[in-house]
Amino acid sequence: MIDLSTWNLTIPSEPRPTEVPTQQLQKGYQSRYFKRDGDSIVFWVPVGGSHTQDSTFPRTELRETSRDGSLYNWYYSGGDNELRATLSVGRVPSQNKIIIGQIHSKSPTSGDGEPLVKLQYHYYPRTRTGSIEALVRNHPDDSASKNIPLLTDVRLNERVTYSLRVTSSGQLGLRAESADGEKQYYRQALSKTWSKQLLYFKAGAYISDNKGADDEGGRVTFYHLNAAH
Repeated sequence: MIDLSTWNLTIPSEPRPTEVPTQQLQKGYQSRYFKRDGDSIVFWVPVGGSHTQDSTFPRTELRETSRDGSLYNWYYSGGDNELRATLSVGRVPSQNKIIIGQIHSKSPTSGDGEPLVKLQYHYYPRTRTGSIEALVRNHPDDSASKNIPLLTDVRLNERVTYSLRVTSSGQLGLRAESADGEKQYYRQALSKTWSKQLLYFKAGAYISDNKGADDEGGRVTFYHLNAAH
C-alpha cells in the first residue's frame, strides 16, 4: 500500500481548490478526485476543475510534507533526494498532456519558484501511444524549459516506472522504464543557482487543459510512490 504519511493533496474542487492535509489522507480520505483501489490510488482531474493561483490548469496532486503535516522543503546539498513511482495513465484530456511528477522549487526569501523538473505523459491520438518526456529548467529564473524525451510508444494503461533524483553534489538523474522493457536515463550537472532554491516533490495528475465537456479530464493510477532523502 502507498504510504501517504508525508504528503498532502490538492484537489480541483469548486469554487476553489481544496488542500487535504496529511492527517486526513492518513485516515483514508477519498473523493471523486482521489480514490483507493486495493493497494493503488487513482487520481482524476476534470478539465473544468478549479485551479490554484499560480496556474491556469487544474490538478489532483500530492505535495511533499513532514509527518506532522507541515510542508517539507529541502536543499539538494542535504543528501541524496529521490522520488520513485510506478503508474499508468488511463485517460487524457483533448490537449493530451498530463504532468505525473515534479521537482518543484521555491525561493527561501520570496517564496516564488518554478519547477526544476516536470515529468509529462504526452499522448498522440494518431498512433494511440504516448511519450514520457521531462521538462527541465537550466536555471530557477528561466521562463522556458528544455524537453528531454525518455520513453516512446507508451500505451494508455501501460505501467511506467520513473525516478527523479538530485544528489548532494548537484547531479540531476532521470530514469524511466516502460512495461515492455524500454529504458532511458538522463543525467546533467545542475547550475549552482539551484543550490539556493528550496526543493520539494509532487506527484499525481496535473493536466495542461482547462476546456471541454464536463466528463473530459485526466486519470492516472499510481501503484507505487516513495520519496527518500
